[in-house]
Amino acid sequence: MTNEYVLLGRSGLRVSRFCLGTMTFGTEWGWGNAENTSRQIFNRFLDSGCNFIDTADGYTNGTSETLIGKFLKDRGERDRVVIATKFGFGREQGNPNSGGPGRKNVHGALESSLRRLQTDYVDLYWLHNWDTFTPAEELMLSLNDVVRSGKVRYIGFSNCPGWYLGRAATVAELRGYERIIALQLEYSLVQREIEKEHVPAALELGMGITPWSPLASGLLTGRYNGDGTDFSGEGRLQAVKDHPALGATLSERSWRIAGELVKVAKQIGRSPAQVALNWVTNRPAVSSTIIGATKIQQLEDNLASLDFTIPAELLKRLDEISAPQLTYPYYFFYKKEFRDMVSGNTTIRPTQTAEAA
Repeated sequence: MTNEYVLLGRSGLRVSRFCLGTMTFGTEWGWGNAENTSRQIFNRFLDSGCNFIDTADGYTNGTSETLIGKFLKDRGERDRVVIATKFGFGREQGNPNSGGPGRKNVHGALESSLRRLQTDYVDLYWLHNWDTFTPAEELMLSLNDVVRSGKVRYIGFSNCPGWYLGRAATVAELRGYERIIALQLEYSLVQREIEKEHVPAALELGMGITPWSPLASGLLTGRYNGDGTDFSGEGRLQAVKDHPALGATLSERSWRIAGELVKVAKQIGRSPAQVALNWVTNRPAVSSTIIGATKIQQLEDNLASLDFTIPAELLKRLDEISAPQLTYPYYFFYKKEFRDMVSGNTTIRPTQTAEAA
């Protein structure tokens, strides 16, 4: 189903249901791919019919963008490919304005990315991370300006708190600025926290979610056995287990979910990775899932993840074992006893947003 496309959020941008994540393009971080392997993965992804490529100005210290620019130029298919890149992390040590979502960095980071990508525009420009103090008004005006300049087609947010996302979306709506069409957030069977705030917001505000780390840095591939932070098995998880974000899902709960995933995958004759990708790609509000690979065979396996349907009874098992804890204040909204208190013990058909939450 790699020739199937969806609209990204409430926009007219058509993207494939899988997006190629290119954080592994380049060897600067110690666990990425050299140029030849990166080119093979890039070409195979596009040759499969997929059209969505994701990178960032900070991936492998800029090498990822540089390689993508080179590969695109060699293929001569810039208009067919949807290129997304991100800004926000500091680009220069000792320079406080080389990172963050302030106006100076928005424009400076974009110009640097365009040079490395060898293109006049990017199709989607992501806020990579919020710095906790730049006002939403300044950020949304800056993003509106780069769209009006023709150097950016659409904008999206990644790794931001729900309240800031709501504030930014409201500012854009009231002032007639460019709208946020997509959210790039960590989402997988072992990381479902975005279902409390971000998924309902995406459904309400017309934003398509593109999950990152849908395999939890490899934990959901079935290649590892472990308990908490102690585990065995060779692969990327060993390299990133101490990373503040990529290794954050290592817990006893995560290993229980991974074990159940392996059992479900065996019952339907699919790899655990395929089942995990199928699960997240078919969740409410998800438009396109980011997949990465260090080997062609990994990419081939991932691309076949939508060629089947998970049986309802097995899907229920995955949903139940991975369900996030309903903490305050969310149990006021979603626990039956509180719903009954609000509705006077009547049954009210929930909206799409309530169902997704």
